Amino acid sequence: MVYSMLIDLKRCVGCQACVTRCKSANATPPNVLRSRVDRIVEGTYPDTVKQIIPMLCMQCENPPCVEICPQKATYKREEDGVVVVDKEKCIGCESCTTVCPYGARYLIDLSSGYFGAKFTEYEEIAYQRMVDHTIDKCDFCLSRTAEGTTPEPACCVACVAGARVFGTQEDIEKLVTESDRDAIKLMEEEGTGPTVVYLPDVRY
Repeated sequence: MVYSMLIDLKRCVGCQACVTRCKSANATPPNVLRSRVDRIVEGTYPDTVKQIIPMLCMQCENPPCVEICPQKATYKREEDGVVVVDKEKCIGCESCTTVCPYGARYLIDLSSGYFGAKFTEYEEIAYQRMVDHTIDKCDFCLSRTAEGTTPEPACCVACVAGARVFGTQEDIEKLVTESDRDAIKLMEEEGTGPTVVYLPDVRY
């Protein structure tokens, strides 16, 4: 079994509920975005088109971050294909961040919180699960999905438009087949083999 995610760009409205819910559910510090929404403007004014692209770790089949890690701290789980970071091995060298074409890896810096050097009461509790100066990334909310607490990652639960669907690779492939659009995998030319797939917004 390999976990995957389908993102329907026609449904996504760019509200960033996925980003907010992810931050809340995982209690990540400033400048760490396991989920984010990119906005890309194509064309020349006045003939421009704005594309909204939700981004996260693509849980690649051939992850360059795994190959480059000198400590073997980043690895791909055999049971579900999710790429994770062993915080006990990670030394925060950021080699992985330089080779990830999706910008999906972040260095945790606990020198300050959202409101300065002094943490709020919430941050003092929430950041206890974080390991300073180590790499953080999306792991499909394994702490909940793998334990059966919830069947979906936080971003999928939060999406008001139903633009994100989480499931096995077989589940996602079936949904793509049933749709009337050809699926897109970002930066396939990099040879990463992303397992997160997108349905294009055919209006543009």
